[in-house]
Amino acid sequence: MENFSNETIDTLNLPRYEDVALTPLHFSYLRIIYINIAFWFVIIDIAAAAAFYFIEEIRLYWLPVTLSYLVIMLIVLLVQVISFKNKGFAFRTHDVIYQSGAIAITNTVIPYTRIQHVAQHEGLLSRWFGLATVEIYTAGGVGGDIKIPGLEKQHATAIKKLLTGKVEQKAEEVTEKSTGEEIIEINPDKGYAE
Repeated sequence: MENFSNETIDTLNLPRYEDVALTPLHFSYLRIIYINIAFWFVIIDIAAAAAFYFIEEIRLYWLPVTLSYLVIMLIVLLVQVISFKNKGFAFRTHDVIYQSGAIAITNTVIPYTRIQHVAQHEGLLSRWFGLATVEIYTAGGVGGDIKIPGLEKQHATAIKKLLTGKVEQKAEEVTEKSTGEEIIEINPDKGYAE
């Protein structure tokens, strides 16, 4: 215990994840966002048109409702475009970085040693545009901790292989460490190790 040291760490000189150049999502993913928004707003349009047609009392309010609807639609589009532009990812030697958000930016850094499972998903529209999503699960997490959407399918497959290789490498290291440990057997009759 005489070689013990507990030095202070200069937190201002730590490596900064903010300085890492992030890879943006594929531009075709923005088209998927537009299609999803259009789908939901068309449903709202149909419901509103039916309401104005069948409910006579609300016809007087068509102008304020229409203006409010257009403002909401523009805000949704603006937020989604900003969110798309803020999303990015990077894979470094020891971890993965993912940034997302429109109003508040969230940066998630996950060391490879915490990754438990990697999944690749393709929705109908994503498949049509040749895109996929990689979902990264960590120890103790509920659901995927990081979902990186808008990746070209080949890129998503390469990322999944990289992360799967890191997970397998970690499992081999744990197995190698555990085989060198001494196994102690407990005698159930005596209640202690022999």
